Amino acid sequence: MVFFKSALVASAAAGALAVPYTQPNTLDLNNTSQRYPPTTTLQTTLLTGLPDSIKAVAGSLAHGAMSYYNGNVSSDAKMVGDLPEPYYWWQAGALWGAMLDYYHYTGDPSYNEVIAQALTAKVNTGPNFDFMPPEHASEEGNDDLGFWGFAVMAAAERNFTQPNPDAPSWLQMGINIFDSLASRWNTTHCGGGLLWQIYESNPNGLNYKNSVSNGGFFQLAARLGRATGEQRYFDWANKVWDWSEKVGFIDADLKVYDGADSRDECTKVNPLSFTYSTGIYLYGAAVMANATGQSVWHDRAVKMLDTSKHFFGPFENSTNIMYEPACETVGTCNTDMKTFKGYLSRFMYKSAQDLPELKPEVLKLMTPTTQAAANACTANDTGVVCGQKWYVGGNDQSVGLGQMMSALEAVQGYAGDSANDIDSNKIEQAILT
Repeated sequence: MVFFKSALVASAAAGALAVPYTQPNTLDLNNTSQRYPPTTTLQTTLLTGLPDSIKAVAGSLAHGAMSYYNGNVSSDAKMVGDLPEPYYWWQAGALWGAMLDYYHYTGDPSYNEVIAQALTAKVNTGPNFDFMPPEHASEEGNDDLGFWGFAVMAAAERNFTQPNPDAPSWLQMGINIFDSLASRWNTTHCGGGLLWQIYESNPNGLNYKNSVSNGGFFQLAARLGRATGEQRYFDWANKVWDWSEKVGFIDADLKVYDGADSRDECTKVNPLSFTYSTGIYLYGAAVMANATGQSVWHDRAVKMLDTSKHFFGPFENSTNIMYEPACETVGTCNTDMKTFKGYLSRFMYKSAQDLPELKPEVLKLMTPTTQAAANACTANDTGVVCGQKWYVGGNDQSVGLGQMMSALEAVQGYAGDSANDIDSNKIEQAILT
């Protein structure tokens, strides 16, 4: 699919690919307008520490990710902010969260108009601005709301311009999503928790309570607590975490498991553990530590980061390279799963921003991971494509949007500033009712 940029001109420093990619004849790292294939650029910049060139790599990957989107020029109004098949609506929300981070880390505003359009379109927000649109009822679950919630909270925390006078503030949208999730806290089975699915049109998830839905609710509560200072959000964050531990979705080592069938009262926990669920809970814990100063949350964040090491280094020659243990080495990852690593990358970087003492361990893991992720991306006649298995030392030819987004999240976070620039004092938008 073809993505048409907004009228804003791409920043030269971001290196976005507006024309077919051409290999430069010489490697000039002082020329930040020059476009490099990630395999060349990042190998050099990780050694030299030139942030503008890392941002140029991120620019190439951002353009590659956005090349999958054409909702802003589609004749189908439902596609505004959404992605074509085989990608689901939740991944569109995840894409906008990634692109908000791209703008924050690189300063390139090329995609801001499209981001704002996606996050304010009624086909996404729904009539009540709670991201419960009837247009997507057939595919929407509670986990989807988490990813759209992460996007609007990122917009609120960074005072991203909200240009639509008919829509409430980003913060209010986050509150609306939270209220929607809280209304579905289900005590009929398992003593609480959110079910995976919302509507009867998705019956396979109506009896399954999973960590990504509940982790998303937990993280959203933590971020709203920090943004507003209201105790009710912190109370909910504590409640969701405690419940997750009680039913065994989080074990004593703070390893996060996928979920359980509510018809068994959540007594038979699915032992699969995915990168994204851990990342979601990790960042929520870091936010709670940052916002409350409580040692229990600090200790949880530190311990969960340590436990997350099992997502790195599938083989002896791939030390500290992230992978998806549940499916990647056996070739069973579906389209959704191929994007999961990006969210662990995103939330590890954000956790280090909130708790700077985590930064050395995060960089220990993410420096080789970022190198490997970039090495999995190669240039072709129209841009850049990225493979899935970062530990193979190149592009494994399993390419797609999820793989591109995962590489983008790894690279752009590495280019980011470690300072904590997210706190309640910097959220200036009024809560509109």
